[in-house]
Amino acid sequence: MDIHITIEGRHDLAGQIYRQLRVGIVEGRLAGGVQIPSTRDLATQLGVSRKTTLDVFERLLSEGYLVARAGAGTYVAEGLQRLPGEKSAHAKAAEAAKATARAKARPVWDEVAKSITLPRPDARATFDFVGGMTDKSLFPFDVWRTCVNQALRVQARGRGVYHDAAGEQELRLAISRYLAFSRAVTSNWDDVLVTQGAQQALDLIARVMLQPGDVAAIEDPGYPPARACFAALGAKVVPVPVDGQGLIVSKLPKNARIVYVTPSHQFPLGMPMSLERRVELLEWAQQRGAVIIEDDYDCEYRFEGRPMEPLKSLDRAGLVAYVGTFSKTIFPELRVGYVVPPASLMGPLYRARQVGDWHGCTLTQTALANFMLDGDFRKHLRRMHKHYAERRAMLIWHLQNGLGGWFEPIVPTAGIHLAARLKAPLTEAAVIEVAAGASIGLYGLAPFHVRVRPQPGLIFGYGGIGVEQIDKALTTLARLMPQLAH
Repeated sequence: MDIHITIEGRHDLAGQIYRQLRVGIVEGRLAGGVQIPSTRDLATQLGVSRKTTLDVFERLLSEGYLVARAGAGTYVAEGLQRLPGEKSAHAKAAEAAKATARAKARPVWDEVAKSITLPRPDARATFDFVGGMTDKSLFPFDVWRTCVNQALRVQARGRGVYHDAAGEQELRLAISRYLAFSRAVTSNWDDVLVTQGAQQALDLIARVMLQPGDVAAIEDPGYPPARACFAALGAKVVPVPVDGQGLIVSKLPKNARIVYVTPSHQFPLGMPMSLERRVELLEWAQQRGAVIIEDDYDCEYRFEGRPMEPLKSLDRAGLVAYVGTFSKTIFPELRVGYVVPPASLMGPLYRARQVGDWHGCTLTQTALANFMLDGDFRKHLRRMHKHYAERRAMLIWHLQNGLGGWFEPIVPTAGIHLAARLKAPLTEAAVIEVAAGASIGLYGLAPFHVRVRPQPGLIFGYGGIGVEQIDKALTTLARLMPQLAH
């Protein structure tokens, strides 16, 4: 019996023959019990050496696709037609139709897909104002390498065991000291739980607090991944409008179990929550037994005025879960964040972390602890603050001068992005399109709104774009804007 096998070139002959025979067996074209040609006959048929076919048969025999019968030849093994996986296109289509009925995710995940996506860097843009980026070229990698090497030496002396689900003690100590010094958040090292970024902290809190149908309140406009996190767990997510003082507490649903806020500078608009509104929110949460998730993102970069007290520093009743991350101070790939929760939630959060992934990378945590405790993190922040302040100043100057006829910037006191409203009759899409034609990546505010009708505007991230680039890009944009008036 001849077997149809195609040989292309003279490279990896055994591999080509093996793969085609294996696929033929799995798809059923070579049925179980069928005798196949001998290694000598197959080598002659294909014009290859017998050693090549011997190697192929030996592999197929060892994997169970073929069976050898003494004195009778080699046969396709029985029962392989039951194998799932590699099938013909027709068989795949038929099974896909059946699988649609069997393997269906909860409908909520279709909604999550719509809300969790944040603007991504535009590879085509020479000048990209995407938010959430940091400038890795400014990070002291030589110092970091020393910290990692120290951490490796520590790990080499230890045993290969699972570590504390709350994180490495040295890092928890470093975080608690940093928060006490820079944010007036008083905590012991064992009050801190280390996470894989702020998003995991939100997920852990939501998992221990929310049951399907419970109400979670978020700011509108607000941070889409927080909304997606709560919705994925079956919560009823209620958007609450904001004004110039932050979240409007009087608009909160009375039965909310969780309230997610960004009080240091509201995401994405940038204004801080007033002290009066903070006190009002704490009183509201105490009366209803709700937990406030305080996402203190970008709090390290403050450029004007004295810092507003975090909700956590005002909390006397155990209401606030304080969430932070190193994604903006170092870089997102580090995947290290933390939460300082109410004492009553520490135990459940610890167990939720164990159930999820037990703990993060201990090498990274130990290196970061060295970086912080040796004072290098503080030096790095001072250097970054200087660079970001220059970028912010350049951005504001252009928005208030050359672009002042088209934009109304909402100048924040902190952070590494800035929102600017568009003056009528401009639309986000029109400005984004004309900018893209000049290789400038701009991003709209509309995706961050849920119920509140958005006023057209853009969000300018300046963490990943230098002063000179900001100057060139916005000078160019100012030249292009008049064409939108026609």
